Amino acid sequence: MTDHDNQRWLQLWRERRTDFHQHGVNLLLSRFWPAFAPATPSRVFVPLCGKSLDMLWLAEQGHDVIGVELSPLAIEAFFRENHLPPSKRRQGRFTLWRHGRIGILCGDYFALSDADLGPVDSVYDRAALTALPPILRSRYVAQLRRIVPDTARVFLLTLEDAEADATLQQALGVDEELAALYTAGFEIALAHVESLFEPDPQNGAPRRVEHKVYQLTGKRPASPEADGRAAETED
Repeated sequence: MTDHDNQRWLQLWRERRTDFHQHGVNLLLSRFWPAFAPATPSRVFVPLCGKSLDMLWLAEQGHDVIGVELSPLAIEAFFRENHLPPSKRRQGRFTLWRHGRIGILCGDYFALSDADLGPVDSVYDRAALTALPPILRSRYVAQLRRIVPDTARVFLLTLEDAEADATLQQALGVDEELAALYTAGFEIALAHVESLFEPDPQNGAPRRVEHKVYQLTGKRPASPEADGRAAETED
């Protein structure tokens, strides 16, 4: 993130303006993860995790969970509110908070390296992408590709505003921006769509939003040997 975005995020937690935090496990996670999940035990990365209770649920399924979060107040609240006394130690430019199967790296997602993160089998993204300003979203996806293996799968939940004049086909399809961001690195499958009317957070007026469940599978980069064989075939 930019320094301005970082300071804004930290200020939201200092002022406890965290209406975006869900006070329960996301129902789409518990409903669709079992069909998506790799065999346990596996390691699940949760970017921009805040104090999400979804991390508890994932750990209860037998996964090792590693999150990254900028705000130490959010991390401290997660462990305190769930009665989990954490250990803390430095790990590169980050501080690793850990209890049992759950670890959270305190620091900037965009400063994270694959060495900091360690091995990852799956990524769970609950609206982390869509919470970012549009200008940062391509950077977010590029960073994800740098720090997770090509074999990692992504379970992505998005909240998308539905255009009033959108056709049913558009509403039920892969979001154009998301396709543009992920197609180069991932195969995209849209697993589920729920269209609901919810109050606008700005003015309380009803608006139609779409909750979507995406399952992304990383594309392996073509090897130089494969490129060479393809060139010979063309010749």
